[in-house]
Amino acid sequence: MAVSRRLFVTAAAAAAASGGAAPALAAPGGTHLTPAAAGAADPAAAGTSESPGYRIPVSPDDTEADLVRKASRIRPTARQIAWQNLGRTAFLHFGVNTFTGLEWGTGDEDPDVFQPVGLDTDQWARALRDGGFRLAILTVKHHDGFVLYPSRYSRHTVASSSWLDGQGDVLRAFADSMRRHGIKVGVYISPADENQYLHGVYANGSARSERTVPELVDGDDRTPTATYTLDATDYGAHMLNQLYEVLTEYGPVDEVWFDGAQGRIPPDKVEKYDWDSWYALVRALAPDASIAVSGPDVRWVGNEGGLAREDEWSVVPVAEKDYGRTDYALSYDAADMGSRDALVAARPVADYLQWWPAECDVSIRDGWFYHADQQPKSVDQLTDIYFRSVGRNSVLLLNIPPDTKGLLPTADVTRLKQFRERIDRELPEDLARGARTTTGRGVVTVDLGKEREVDRIRLAEDVRHGQQIERFVIEAHDGDGWRQVAAAGAVGASRILLLPAAVRGRRWRVRVTESRATAHIAAFGLYRSDV
Repeated sequence: MAVSRRLFVTAAAAAAASGGAAPALAAPGGTHLTPAAAGAADPAAAGTSESPGYRIPVSPDDTEADLVRKASRIRPTARQIAWQNLGRTAFLHFGVNTFTGLEWGTGDEDPDVFQPVGLDTDQWARALRDGGFRLAILTVKHHDGFVLYPSRYSRHTVASSSWLDGQGDVLRAFADSMRRHGIKVGVYISPADENQYLHGVYANGSARSERTVPELVDGDDRTPTATYTLDATDYGAHMLNQLYEVLTEYGPVDEVWFDGAQGRIPPDKVEKYDWDSWYALVRALAPDASIAVSGPDVRWVGNEGGLAREDEWSVVPVAEKDYGRTDYALSYDAADMGSRDALVAARPVADYLQWWPAECDVSIRDGWFYHADQQPKSVDQLTDIYFRSVGRNSVLLLNIPPDTKGLLPTADVTRLKQFRERIDRELPEDLARGARTTTGRGVVTVDLGKEREVDRIRLAEDVRHGQQIERFVIEAHDGDGWRQVAAAGAVGASRILLLPAAVRGRRWRVRVTESRATAHIAAFGLYRSDV
């Protein structure tokens, strides 16, 4: 017997769906349940002005000292820590654009153009695994609205193509292959939908009302164990039904990736997305999944070059907009997103300070979809991107687009392997591993036992205690005393410094010179590159 659940997405519950305390689920008979699946999986997700949490409310009346104190109390959720530990993730842009040569499709493509006759998702998985990736995100639906699995709610899908006699399912093949090779599964489902604008319900002006998910259709053989009632427009309900399909029929999903794109429609027909309901359903069906980048768990870094800011903060001011969407209080491309000055600048418009770490997306080629006349970036380019993303407290999301056969191009597969090998040479054995280490107040000292050359330094805070370091210096002892060899600002989960020349020293130390609260250093790695 199906259980009917009402996901409350009032203003209070919207905050819960985006990461705070779990919203109530009402079962028949009025029994109220509060499973973690509906909200944050972590008990301390929501904080107050005096207690730690994933997000803490702020006020225009807060002083700079108030804001810094609150920022020091922000803590990531368990799912955010797991996501950050991935380091680098993969994007796979694949769909009708692969065959039409477009980057943004029209929505009126003939589905029969989709003919990946050599599709081999195991080849994708092997290449990604060998390239060092542990999570991959597939464009299950891009802006054109073409769906890579046989959805019950659209005719613009693989089922309308003659490929595999209409029995093809790219999402199924992708998910199975990734898991077989130890790679986590992510899905990108575009909020914009050109096909639904032309032939469906996108931007039709409908009002929000209660919708039951899943909505069973003619010939539907499903017997849902639970149904959910959420507020949505006609198109919002369409998205909810597709989210339900993806999150209940294809195994565990570890990242759900939304962008904020609108369809190519007149300004007076803009679809106001039902973010609160979408977030709540994802939390209910995939409680361990990070919701990015128009989502509460992960933010877009602000460019498509894969480059983080010199000092990238995971604790940033946010505003809630458009039915609970987690949004930037400052501009998405602001040069400074989280320093003391940024916290003060955002004060008039910010609703919260929040743990909202950056994801740096970039394509290995010039385009996001495959184009035969393009070639992959060089190893030097990819290495530079790595150090300016993963090395700056961010996760790298690298797009590798499959070609018209349904394969990752040979040149790209080769480049991924070369890229991993290069990073392994840039950061070989950690010389500090097993060395004698002493800690003091804001200082960690490592004795290597003898003088060693170092030209790469990696730091990490234990982010379970937040992101606290604002400035630090690295010093080496060369026999005549301590001398400074590097200095920088924010650290977070990962900060990598490249010294311009190798420095010799037996004893090395990091000294925190400015911090919001007690800094907890989890890693102080010393390396001599082999490049």
